[in-house]
Parts: sequence; structure tokens; C-alpha cells
Amino acid sequence: MSETAQAEVNIGLVGHVDSGKTTLVKALTGVWADTHSEEMKRGITIRLGYADLTINECKCENMTVDHTCKKCGSKTKIKRNIAFIDAPGHETLMTVMISSSTIMDGAILVIAANEKCPQPQTYEHLKALEIMGIKNIIIAQNKIDLITKEEALKNYQQIKEFLKGTFAENAPIIPTAAHQRINLDELCKAIEKYIPTPKRDTEKSAMMFVARSFDINKPGTTVKKLKGGVVGGSLIQGELKIGETIELKPGIQKGDKWIPIQTKIDSLTTCGKKVDNAKPGGLIGIGTTLDPSLAKSDTLVGNICGKVDSLPPVITEMQLEATLMERVIGMEKVDPIKQNELLVITAGTATTIGTVIKLKPLTLSLRRPVCADKKWKVALSRRVGNRWRLVGHGRIL
Repeated sequence: MSETAQAEVNIGLVGHVDSGKTTLVKALTGVWADTHSEEMKRGITIRLGYADLTINECKCENMTVDHTCKKCGSKTKIKRNIAFIDAPGHETLMTVMISSSTIMDGAILVIAANEKCPQPQTYEHLKALEIMGIKNIIIAQNKIDLITKEEALKNYQQIKEFLKGTFAENAPIIPTAAHQRINLDELCKAIEKYIPTPKRDTEKSAMMFVARSFDINKPGTTVKKLKGGVVGGSLIQGELKIGETIELKPGIQKGDKWIPIQTKIDSLTTCGKKVDNAKPGGLIGIGTTLDPSLAKSDTLVGNICGKVDSLPPVITEMQLEATLMERVIGMEKVDPIKQNELLVITAGTATTIGTVIKLKPLTLSLRRPVCADKKWKVALSRRVGNRWRLVGHGRIL
């Protein structure tokens, strides 16, 4: 495998705010995933961050991010390429985290060792992973350099108690100190052992969930030198090639209608390198011939991208078979869904508000349409106090 090969697997970094997710990504990859100006100013992740990692293996079968093994001194060979998705941990950005889980194959739940476990979003993120079917989980007990051995052991027991009875009860717990780059090799070993590359279907028609979109042109760029808008995300199935015509649904709003948009693939980028074709696995950027203003500031996030006339339908009304959680942060119990209640629906990378217009079967009128198919799983959030809280999930009927 070469260093330019497409990443095989997408791994989410999730957990409570300020647990060290972005710093851990930086320690592993050398990339600081928070690049938005507001993220720099506030010191928290707001939008999804991305970084690629090459895991190397040496003669003594040690897994490392380094080119030379620190244990035996031998040169390492590439084992697997990984794509990291750095999800925001702040409670007000929960819907961003949920939408990002759609393109995760596994996750690292980062827990700060210098805080009591669980913190609110530690619990909420774990429930989101369970609801969205992310089964391959690793726990990074981060910031162990800030506490004593006794405090670390106490925190470890809190983590074990928190995970008891959950789907992640047997997940490995790796102590780390991102700033000091401690135990990165052990984390790489755990990734290789517990987060395998899933089987991909390249024979089906291409389908990509759009998780980012942007205008790459600098202010003052002349019209002749303008480049088309870029959409980023992960292929769920199929394959894309330069020169192909693709469609984005539900597209853009014109008046009261949403119009699918078509464009040509001008370039494909993965792991920071240009490629001629892209397959499922890893995160890809698609350079298009779209007017760049259509893609700026994540305008196209939530769209589904694929071959023309091959994507699921665009729906403005959604029927669901819903399942509610027993407990939610800020509530002693989860009350039944009510007529005319507003719910936040997360389907793929799309997030919209739905008004309950019928209870049996649960039917919602969507404020913004989504491109989605029957049997797809969606997350449900409701207003609790002044926050939207994850309360359950449903399958589209």
C-alpha cells in the first residue's frame, strides 16, 4: 500500500467538550483539525474536522505512526490508511455530531481523565453511536499526564462503571496524553484490532453523503481563474471518476421548491492527493463545475451526491417507526411524542425540523426536504429546556 492510497476506514473522535479530541488527532496525524476562524477564537470544534493517518507496522509487529519503530529500531511499512472525523463535543452542536456518525465506521470515545465520568456529552455521544449503529468503539482515557496514578485508576473505574451494561461494555480503554504523545502506539494497535475495514460494495451506483462544502477561491480571484465549488464527504457505495456527471439532491431552494443540481466532477482528492477515481472508505473532496457561491460555507451539507437519476427520492413528509430512549439528560423520563410537537430529524448528514402531523404511524412534515430511502435509520431530538436533546431513533416507512 502506498502513502497516497485512499483511506480504508472512517473513525470518529467523539466525547464531551474539551476532552482533548482535536489535540489527540493532532498528536496522531500532525494536523490541527479546527481550521474555522470561530473555532480558533473559541478553542472548540464547531464544524466537522478531518485528518488522515497512516498506521505503520514494524518487524516486531508494533503499530505506530512513526517511520521508525521506537521499540526495535527497524523501519516500518504501511499497514493501513485511516481517515479521522473530529466531531464537536459542545452540547449546542449535538446535531452536528449525530449527522457525522452517518459516515463513521468506528469511533474513539475520548474521556478526560481529570474529570468525573460520565460528563453530559460523554453519555449523549455514546447513545448517539449506539442509535446510529456504530459498534466498533475504543475508549481513549486522555489527559492522564494531569493527574496522579491513583486518580487515573479511580477515573478508570468510573469509566468501567459507566460502560457497564452498554454495547461498549467490553471496549478497550487506552490511557493517553495527547500533548505528550503518550501511548499513541497502543492506540494504533487498538484501532487495528477493534475497528476493521468494513466490506464495501463498489458495484452499486455511487452514493455519497455530503458533510462539507466550500468555495476554495480567494477574495479577488479573477473570473477566468475561478474554480468550481467543492463538496466533501464519504462514499457509502459505488465509485466516482473524473469527468462524470453527478447529481446532488435535494439540491438548492428556488422559491418554494427544491431543485436537484447537476455538475461534472472536475477533480477528486483523498488523503491530500489528487486521484482519478474514488471508492468507498475514507473522506474525499470533489471539485465540481458548480458556481462556487452555491457551495460556500457548507451550504450543500445534507445533500446526497451520486449518478444522475440513481439517488433516493426527495421527501417533504416522513413516516417513521420510532423508538424513544428511557432516559435523557435534563429529563427524568422521556414523554411520548405529541401531536404538533417539533422534532429535529437527522437523516444521513441532513438535519431538519419536522412537525408531528400524525401519531400512528408517526408522520412528520419536514421544514426542509431530505433525500432518503425506506428503512433508513434517523435520529430524533426534542427541545429540553433551551437545548435540543437526542431522545430516540426511527426507521423510515
